[in-house]
Amino acid sequence: MMILKTAFFYVLAVKINLIKIIKRIYFKTNFYRDTLVTKIPNQFFFFPNPFLMSSFTNYKKFTHKINNIDPSKLWNGKYSIKEKRDLHNFLWLSSIDRKDDASILRKIINLWNIDNLSYKSLIWETSVISKRVMSWILNADIILKNSNFEFKRNFIESIVIQTNHLKKNFKFEINNQKKVEILTTIILSGLVFKEYEENYEYGISELKKLTNSFFDEIGFPVTRNPDDLYIYAKHLLLIRETIKDAHKYVPDFLDQTLEKNLQCLKNITTPNESLPLFNGSFETNLSNFYDYLNHFKIKIKKIKYHSGNIHVLRNKKDIIFFEAGSPPKKNFSYCYQSGPLSFEYYTDNKKIITNSGFGINISNKARLLSRLTSSQSTLCLNDTSIVQFEKNNLMNKAYGYLIKKDFKTSNIQQEEDGNEIKVKAQHDAYLKNFGCTHFRSVGFDKLNNKLIGEDTVSKDGNQRDVKYDIRFHLYPGLAAVQTIGGNTVLIQINKNRSLLFSTKEKSLKIEKSIFFGGQKVLNNYCIVISGRLENGQKTISWEIIKKI
Repeated sequence: MMILKTAFFYVLAVKINLIKIIKRIYFKTNFYRDTLVTKIPNQFFFFPNPFLMSSFTNYKKFTHKINNIDPSKLWNGKYSIKEKRDLHNFLWLSSIDRKDDASILRKIINLWNIDNLSYKSLIWETSVISKRVMSWILNADIILKNSNFEFKRNFIESIVIQTNHLKKNFKFEINNQKKVEILTTIILSGLVFKEYEENYEYGISELKKLTNSFFDEIGFPVTRNPDDLYIYAKHLLLIRETIKDAHKYVPDFLDQTLEKNLQCLKNITTPNESLPLFNGSFETNLSNFYDYLNHFKIKIKKIKYHSGNIHVLRNKKDIIFFEAGSPPKKNFSYCYQSGPLSFEYYTDNKKIITNSGFGINISNKARLLSRLTSSQSTLCLNDTSIVQFEKNNLMNKAYGYLIKKDFKTSNIQQEEDGNEIKVKAQHDAYLKNFGCTHFRSVGFDKLNNKLIGEDTVSKDGNQRDVKYDIRFHLYPGLAAVQTIGGNTVLIQINKNRSLLFSTKEKSLKIEKSIFFGGQKVLNNYCIVISGRLENGQKTISWEIIKKI
């Protein structure tokens, strides 16, 4: 079945890449440019609240003084690709000092329109256009303040042209994060321009289809990527509040989806208000976003179920996030990381055990390395990844690195009594190649206030012997020292606080590792329990104790 799926995706990838090539040529023609010029509204029906863009920027950290900018030099500077994207997406508009002279801002936009209103690949990337038009619409009040008729007309025409481009090409977009960005922009245009009310109807209709297919019944994305929750919640909230500002009825599905998204997001938010590093997530500070939600007096109800099969165990000031899900379907696996039964551990709001994070903000190489099983705090056999990823360049260009084969996670149980709270699960990803299944139990010993874990590898006796490594990646900045006895590692949190990682296994060591969860590669340490399994079953027990 997977072979047929791979063949199908390959054929589709050829078609997608061919269409991309043809489209890039077509987009540069005058004929295509003319198709984007349609009726130009005379004015904005209303100005949305610019505060709605706050969750997309670090608005609390800095303020741009546009009076200090030379518009003639701004667009001619030498920038990296990332800097160029950040400049052309105009998200920085939400950080400007709104007391500054808006005429300078209009000069900046006017020069942009002169040089960039015809297709250019990077500047007209889907995400860049979507963010730019959203920023222009949400900051239109200050941009158009005291403006003349010619600038106002050109500004609105530019919004129409770019929105028409997004609408024409929405059906070709396969990235689900970009889809919600496009639809947000289309919906906004339909709300602020009466002449384009059909954009609102179209955007809402497509948004309903998208959310129905992208989220499960409890509101968790089928990609199993926690970061998708955050991305969608921001856009859905912006859409909902702008609909309210326009005095329109908010569709029921929008309220319901947003409520579920926020419940799932809150349920897996870590003690330092970030996301656990599973399945494509990277370090994102959510504190500003929760402050943003408070502005709208949004109260998030607590839920008892497990969002996306991420189990959360709490014991006093300790918390574990445990990944117990099977992989997503192939077409939703572009961010999936090969680490089932991995976990992350916090104590006193400090992260101790981590996964390596998703390297999407660093480089393509970092992105690929961060998807390997060895980058997760879980079991690895014979130095291989639990799942393989497609290596075909055509497929990678079309979709990103999709998984080549899947597996099943089963026997998921969460138990609690007066002495312990723990979660158990197993997966069969290593069954075909090595004849092995992996069963893991992780939890807290409440009486002794320690973290306890147990990994069991069961092997078919007819298969060859295998090497196992169980990795526990330490968060960057934590020091680790192996004790004289050899089966204990001292984890130094600070001068006055430390933890002891211990096991009865003889092969315990500390390795250097790397962390991909931020904006650059960071060095860290990794505790590794290694050994060989010849036949039968092997159970490896380990624990983390607070040192007094």
